[in-house]
Amino acid sequence: MSDALTTRMLSVSTGSRERVVDLTQDCEDFLREAAAGRDGLLNIFVPHATAGIAVIETGAGSDDDLLAALHTLLPADDRWQHRHGSPGHGRDHVLPAFVPPHATLPVIAGHLELGTWQSVCLVDTNRDNPDRRVRLSFLG
Repeated sequence: MSDALTTRMLSVSTGSRERVVDLTQDCEDFLREAAAGRDGLLNIFVPHATAGIAVIETGAGSDDDLLAALHTLLPADDRWQHRHGSPGHGRDHVLPAFVPPHATLPVIAGHLELGTWQSVCLVDTNRDNPDRRVRLSFLG
């Protein structure tokens, strides 16, 4: 089946600060074309060593809470072996162990099957790399 797997690459600018970027609408826009009403799976993958994908609530403070929790778990100081880039940049390379660079989510009738408050988000703590790519792949 030639349309069993459809892929699109998104370009996301995160700027020079730590960010949680909501990708939910981008995912739905992609699925409108790729899934065309079918059931399947959406895989979201960020091909970077210093970013991750999270399914969390946004807009009510949870995105800021996530960044604060990451600061507690992974402080931006000089303890890291990986030392190039901004001070504390080594922690950015540990981030994917806590916020993985991928998520696979169910698609029902062409739409993401998310809970009421769930959003698909890019989590980027690396201030040195403001341009990210995110691969969306639908398997029907």
